[in-house]
Amino acid sequence: MINKALINPKSIVVVGGSNNTAKPGGKVLKNLIDGQFAGDLYVTNLKESEVQGIESFPDVADLPEVDLAIIAIAAQFVPDTVDVLANQKGARAFIVLSAGFSEESEAGAELEQRLVDVVDEVNGALIGPNCIGVLTPNHHSVFTYPIPKLDNKGCDFVSGSGATACFIMEAGIPKGLSFANVFSVGNSAQMGVEEVLKYWDESFDPEHSSRVKLLYIEDIKKPRMLLTHAASLIRKGCRIAAVKAGSSEAGSRAASSHTGALASPDVAVDALFRKAGIVRCHGREDLISVASVFAYPRLKGKNLAVITHAGGPAVMLTDALSKGGLDVPAIESPRKSDLLEELYPGSSVDNPIDFLATGTAEQLGVILDYTDKYFDNIDGIVVIFGTPGLFPVYNVYDILDEKMRTCKKPIYPVLPSILTAQDEVKAFIEKGHVNFPDEVMLGQALSRVYNAPRPSREDIVMPKVDRAKIRRVIDAAGEGYLAPKQVQTILDAAGIARVTETVAETEEAAVKAATRMGYPLAMKVVGPVHKSDVGGVVLNVKDKEGVLKEFHRMMKIQDTTGVLLQPMLDGIELFAGVKKEEKFGHMIMCGMGGIFIEVLKDIATGLYPINIEEALAMIDSLKSYDILEGVRGKKGVDIDAFADVLVRLSSLMEAAPEIFEMDLNPLLGNEEYVVAVDARINIVK
Repeated sequence: MINKALINPKSIVVVGGSNNTAKPGGKVLKNLIDGQFAGDLYVTNLKESEVQGIESFPDVADLPEVDLAIIAIAAQFVPDTVDVLANQKGARAFIVLSAGFSEESEAGAELEQRLVDVVDEVNGALIGPNCIGVLTPNHHSVFTYPIPKLDNKGCDFVSGSGATACFIMEAGIPKGLSFANVFSVGNSAQMGVEEVLKYWDESFDPEHSSRVKLLYIEDIKKPRMLLTHAASLIRKGCRIAAVKAGSSEAGSRAASSHTGALASPDVAVDALFRKAGIVRCHGREDLISVASVFAYPRLKGKNLAVITHAGGPAVMLTDALSKGGLDVPAIESPRKSDLLEELYPGSSVDNPIDFLATGTAEQLGVILDYTDKYFDNIDGIVVIFGTPGLFPVYNVYDILDEKMRTCKKPIYPVLPSILTAQDEVKAFIEKGHVNFPDEVMLGQALSRVYNAPRPSREDIVMPKVDRAKIRRVIDAAGEGYLAPKQVQTILDAAGIARVTETVAETEEAAVKAATRMGYPLAMKVVGPVHKSDVGGVVLNVKDKEGVLKEFHRMMKIQDTTGVLLQPMLDGIELFAGVKKEEKFGHMIMCGMGGIFIEVLKDIATGLYPINIEEALAMIDSLKSYDILEGVRGKKGVDIDAFADVLVRLSSLMEAAPEIFEMDLNPLLGNEEYVVAVDARINIVK
């Protein structure tokens, strides 16, 4: 776990410190010195008596007691060195910069495990190995640049990749993005991104802690820990953005159900982030843009005014905002004409508010005052102002700075002239602002932040199911797909409505069932997994002759053990399902059913457990939602009944975690009911 010795040590030793600042051990020592570490600083070096002006010890055994050890020696010597430091010198925190561990070989993995065992034995904290280090206001324990000026109002940042951490800081700092603490976890041998997030949550101080958290993740090892602490931080008023790399499905396991085929580890990541309230980003610039939006006050509504002296960027920004569900509405105020009189002829106040290339700093100030005070249908303001370089624009950016500090509505600056007006932009940023050089990136980031879901409730209430009946079926079943009668029992016990059905293994039983149910009927093979693919589904069978004909035909299909008969029902075909994803747990999924699930692939996913609010949000997010509501005179579906099926699936997963895949496809839904027509349940124990 992260401890005081790591965050605020009274003493640090650099093991492998060097006078050569081109080496990690030399550079990290220089950064500690330049960062004015206030505690005692020690060095070990076999060949030097003094390193960068600091007395050097030839052996760690010669050191006094020390809190934090930064290790920059060959991998094979690290476990024994850490053993001495931990058990003889009282060290309780370790940052291992060295490579050559699990990322390279099995032998390296063994060394890494020895290292972890030593640190765990003394209840210590280990960052790395194979990392760039840690940046806190107390010590600059990294061997890389850049080193930002640390500010507790900036971003807390944790990265699974040291190089990526450097690149993100290098791109963000010139835009004005600031940082509070930076952790590079490398191989995450003992602590990874999840543990750092846990520490931020458990140590959160409303007055002093950063309220912006940035994550770069390559492997989510502990999804539930990440979910718990991310959601907790967001409930405390923080905002979190994350890049999850490695989203390719190339390595995904083949699945036999529709749910399994549509689900993937990356779908699980999306579901996890939504449930936690994390804004997912897909690259460095994307993360920086979202973090920059976080640096400004929250946008309370979706209506934005765009103030510009250049038409093209305003059009592109308006497009980006509109695609993201935000609006650039016409200004609705009797004061519009008053504002227009303050501007040069040819200006427009329709929104975008265009005050022309000849517009002045004073006019910008007037526009901002009107937009903030009098234009009630506007929630936020974007100012686009660049320059061709004919004259300095300090006065414009000074006015912008003043209004950003005094206006009640959030103002987002787009200053694209980062070369032509680099001095003016730099001066603006030094006043504590973040710049958005690209208006489209801002529009996309604003939209995603505004539409980010809130974390799911902690007190999730799910409907009751007959757990005893469910367990009797599951405990008696082997691995693989359940038989139809077992599926029926499970659905009934879960309270999921299903169509009446009978499995017939003889023609006499088929005719008897058909007579009892009445016509028309649906007939489906029992045995083959994908019934439609083998010609194993027939609808609207209208008489006894049709039942006999189809029964004989279906029984000849390979792997068929019987024929299932159901009465025909009317409704829209829906889909609901479950997939258990390694480490993440069960994912609940929904969408349009029948062949549409394969053609449209329009699905929504929630991470178990889900409540009724999450279920309704999943359904609402479907591109096909208008069809479910009813369009062009066609009746829709009972949305509440559809959502009830999803939360009952969630309850079922609590009672039967052995369910690996489950399909309800199709469900038939109309304004009166949603019932399961076909269901499959795959058990893995």
